[in-house]
Amino acid sequence: MGTFDYAPAPESTAIVDVKSTYSLFINGEFVDGTGTSFKTINPATEEILAEVAEASEADVDRAVAAARRAYHKVWGPMPGKERAKYLFRLARIISERSRELAVLETLNNGKPIRESRDIDIPVAAAHFFYYAGWADKLEFSGYGDKPLGVAAQVIPWNFPFLMLAWKIAPALACGNTVVLKPAETTPLTALLFAEICQQADLPPGVVNIVTGAGETGRALVAHPDVDKVAFTGSTSVGKQIAKVVAGTRKSVTLELGGKAANIVFDDAPIDQAIEGIVDGIFFNQGHVCCAGSRLLVQESVADDVLERLKRRMGTLRVGDPLDKNTDVGAINSAEQLAKITELADDGDATGAQRWSPACDLPGTGFWFAPTIFTGVTQAHRLAREEVFGPVLSVLTFRTPKEAVEKANNTPFGLSSGIWSDKGSRTLWMASQLRAGVVWSNTFNRFDPASPFGGYKESGHGREGGRHGLAGYLAKGGN
Repeated sequence: MGTFDYAPAPESTAIVDVKSTYSLFINGEFVDGTGTSFKTINPATEEILAEVAEASEADVDRAVAAARRAYHKVWGPMPGKERAKYLFRLARIISERSRELAVLETLNNGKPIRESRDIDIPVAAAHFFYYAGWADKLEFSGYGDKPLGVAAQVIPWNFPFLMLAWKIAPALACGNTVVLKPAETTPLTALLFAEICQQADLPPGVVNIVTGAGETGRALVAHPDVDKVAFTGSTSVGKQIAKVVAGTRKSVTLELGGKAANIVFDDAPIDQAIEGIVDGIFFNQGHVCCAGSRLLVQESVADDVLERLKRRMGTLRVGDPLDKNTDVGAINSAEQLAKITELADDGDATGAQRWSPACDLPGTGFWFAPTIFTGVTQAHRLAREEVFGPVLSVLTFRTPKEAVEKANNTPFGLSSGIWSDKGSRTLWMASQLRAGVVWSNTFNRFDPASPFGGYKESGHGREGGRHGLAGYLAKGGN
């Protein structure tokens, strides 16, 4: 098979105006914070992009107070059909500014531009369109039609703008106001969304954005005037949040870590399954809570699957995230790269066999080659802990029952994939797997109308679809 040299196809950054400094967005305006500031970088180059305000406890107080005023005076009393108009307006502006958002997302996050452009931003806009349609129909949701009040929302760095849409769109549709804290490594698209809120003439205080690290998030979650806490992130932080809100009146939704099993049977469409495996673990550099990081392959086809998988991995292009030909971009931070490296090195040290395709990694930035480990057992950390990077553990099974036992042998329960031509087998497997989402002959498929969430240490509550309204309504529930 021949090799091909592709000419670089970089996306222009001229469409994005990256400011040298960013302040907080409170009560419809960008305001100076009373705390310090921090630098946000491009993980592909380690270049400093901007200096961003770090919200203090006093700043969080101001933001929550602004959200409370807007809830009582404007947004809460507003008829649903009027709220819908604002949500539709936000959705349209996101669509109109999609290229700008995609470039900024890739600059600050490190993911390939084609993922930001073709997946993250369009799906984010779709969530605003979808929940705009619900805003005047809440009485038919089955969860009541009364908002909770002020929602504190804390989102991660792996899908900065998409997670913002998952959180803000249903909250606003239900009549709540929002104080959102983006991840400290990826605040820039959230701050661009603040400009979009101004462009849409969203009433002041309905959406507030406070930037910062862990202390800012803790102050927001623990604030006594917050009615709802929504968090997406690591299981360890989710447990801390659960302790903070325990015994309070606050409603809480937690979407946490995962260790998804991607299960391939001997009757599966193998070429299609290979694409699903690659998409399941190497999409967004494996920075996906529902990544298919455990590949379970039926023994009779394991050698064939691995041969084809390695051949496909050899075609993946690792490099400049702004190049439209890039398949695997930069790891989001030095801290995350160190975690991935540690777990991969542990796999080496404990007897698993490591393989990566030949690829030249850039000399600056944070990079990790797509990697698979064979000879993995349930005892390996690679099979038990969330790597959150482009690292795939391969295990084998003989029977469907054994596949279920291995798939469920995890503290997590967010998602799974099943590859088989037998519908009856797929339905039986889906009924046995303890996972919030089960994909059949596909992986990483998302739609605004479909609920998403997990069991066990993958959190509780659902986001997306009609079920996503439950956590933002006074009669809501799982």
